[in-house]
Amino acid sequence: MDIALVRVDNRLVHGQILEAWVPYLHASCIVVVDDQVACDFFQETVIRMAVPREVAVTISGVGEFAQNHAAGRGGKKTIVLFSSISDALTACRLGFSFKKLNIGNVYNENCTLCCTPSVLLSEGDIRDISSLHEMGVQIELQRVPQEKPVDFYDIVRRLGS
Repeated sequence: MDIALVRVDNRLVHGQILEAWVPYLHASCIVVVDDQVACDFFQETVIRMAVPREVAVTISGVGEFAQNHAAGRGGKKTIVLFSSISDALTACRLGFSFKKLNIGNVYNENCTLCCTPSVLLSEGDIRDISSLHEMGVQIELQRVPQEKPVDFYDIVRRLGS
């Protein structure tokens, strides 16, 4: 599997993914990694119906994905979508290795850090980002490819001053 983007987006598959990221990356595969969706036929069906036929879709639970990601779909350019930062961290701890995490949309009712209008983080989210950072993962905030990516720690430094 040729991973072009690892992204956290609590909405999973939606317009920004299909209309901006897939064409920009020339992706031909989307992997949705979410335990709830993997166990819900209705949610899985809705996601599959939203994605154009020429883009392959795989839906997997976090543990299953982390164990089987290396046996992916050959050389297809792939977007890996997590609905939460904690799921991305869990997959990383279970063996899914990635160097960069794109955070596009995270809404948390218990927001303690508003990074951008679309990224509202809780204390748990911040701890998970710190853990990923300690594991060598670069964290960038970017909704669409046309926006310049912003390093998470640049935002934290700016907000702290």
